[in-house]
Amino acid sequence: MDSLHLHAPDRLVAYGWDAVFAERFAPFDEQGLIPARVVVEYQHIYGVAGADGTVGELLATVAGRLRHRAVRRVDYPAVGDWVAIKPNAADERATIHGVLERKSKFVRKVAGSVVAEQVVAANVDVVLIVMALDDADFNPRRLERYLVLAHESGARPVVVLSKADLVDDVAERIAIAQGVAGPAITVHVVSDPRNEGYDALLGYLQPGQTVALLGSSGVGKSTIVNHLAGSELQRTREVRASDGRGRHTTTHRQLLLLPDGGLLMDTPGMRELQLWDVDEGVEQTFSDIEDLGAACRFPDCEHDREPDCAVQEAVEAGTLPAARLANYHRLRRELRALANRQDHLNRLFAKRRVRAVTKAFNRHAPRR
Repeated sequence: MDSLHLHAPDRLVAYGWDAVFAERFAPFDEQGLIPARVVVEYQHIYGVAGADGTVGELLATVAGRLRHRAVRRVDYPAVGDWVAIKPNAADERATIHGVLERKSKFVRKVAGSVVAEQVVAANVDVVLIVMALDDADFNPRRLERYLVLAHESGARPVVVLSKADLVDDVAERIAIAQGVAGPAITVHVVSDPRNEGYDALLGYLQPGQTVALLGSSGVGKSTIVNHLAGSELQRTREVRASDGRGRHTTTHRQLLLLPDGGLLMDTPGMRELQLWDVDEGVEQTFSDIEDLGAACRFPDCEHDREPDCAVQEAVEAGTLPAARLANYHRLRRELRALANRQDHLNRLFAKRRVRAVTKAFNRHAPRR
C-alpha cells in the first residue's frame, strides 16, 4: 500500500499530508503511533487534527520523554507541525511523542532579553505579510524585517496591503512597498469596506496548501481571514478613534481548514519582531545591496566609509534609498550582537557541563 495513504488519507491529505511527511513518519509508524497536525497552541496544551479514527480536534500534551529530549524551545511542537501521537479514547485526548522534521518554519527571537528562538509557524507554503496603508502602520522598514523572516523560513512570501480606503496616495505607497519587496514578490491591495482585492488572495488557498498571515497588531488579518473563509471565523473589533489603529483580536495561533480546501493560519499581531539566525533571509531581502556590493573595490566592503563603494555611490546617485541602506546596517549589527550573545551563552553552558561532569566523576570515583 502507498505509504501516503496508510492513515485516513482524506483527512490527512486535507491537512497537507504528502509523501515527504509520510517518509519522515516511518519510524513513528513502526512504534504504533499515528500522525496528526497541530492546529492550535494553548499554554502547554495543543489541539491536533487529522488523526485516524478521530473526529474534530483532540487536546494533546507532550510526552515526558519528548520533554526530556527537547533541549531548545524550537524542539517543542508549534502550530502547523506534524506530530506523532497516541490517542486516549477514554478522555478524547492524546499524547505527542514526536515532531516530524519541518519543511519550513518561521523562527524569531523570543521577546525581551532572553536569548532563545521561538517557532511562530511551521510547514507553511505561502505567507501573506499584511501591512496597512494608513499612516498608523505603513512602515517600509518593518516590512523589510518581515520579508527577512519570510525568506529565511522557506515559504513563499506575498505582500498584502490592507485598508486601501483610508489613504489617498495609494499608488505611491504601493510603489514603495513593491520597491522594498522586489520584483519577484507579488503585492496585493485589499479594502474591506469596498470588498476589493480578496479574490486574488483566494488563488493561494489550494487544497492541502497552508497559507499563513503575519503582521503587526491591528492591520486587519482577522478581517482577511473572514473574507477568505466566507464566514466570521475570527472576531474583529472597531478601529480606535484616537489613533486610527485596528485593535488586536487574535490571541493565539490557529490553523483553519476551510470548507473549499486550503489551510489558513492566523497569528497574533507581533508587537516586537526580533530576528534570529537570518543571514540568508537578509541576503535575499536586500539582494539589490548584495548585487551592488559585487562592484565594490574591496570584497569585504561594509558599505560604510570605504573608498570606491558601489553601494554608497548608489545612495549618492539617488538610485538606492539611504533609509534602506541604514536598515540593512541596523539588521546586520543586530545579528552580530545576537551571535555574540549566543557565543557567550554557549561558553557558559559548556563550562557548566564540564563542572557537572567533573563533580559527578569525583562523587563516584573510588577513594584511595
